[in-house]
Amino acid sequence: QVQLVESGGGLVQAGDSLRLSCAASGRTARTYAMGWFRQAPGKEREFVTAITRSGISTYYKDSVKGRFTISRNNANDTVYLQMNSLKPEDTAVYYCAASPFGGRDSSSYPYWGQGTQVTVSS
Repeated sequence: QVQLVESGGGLVQAGDSLRLSCAASGRTARTYAMGWFRQAPGKEREFVTAITRSGISTYYKDSVKGRFTISRNNANDTVYLQMNSLKPEDTAVYYCAASPFGGRDSSSYPYWGQGTQVTVSS
């Protein structure tokens, strides 16, 4: 069992930066691949980025490549999402998720945080 708690969301202007954090707890938290997903109002939840257990490999949604960076610190069981050059279309609730397998498919992630709101004004 893994518990996930996100933090760091907020209201920013277009072009600003935010860093989201996801604190994982549980005996085997660091053995899971981690992902960030987001859900905008009226839209389905979508994949944003993921990182493997070791942190060596990362994957990104095309529209965030070059702007977002996922990283993890296995020493303190925390995953980060650095978001730069934010755009209004990045506005969504951002969810952290943990998976034994990783990947872009949300169905592969059995553990989810409660979400944190990111709002980007134009």
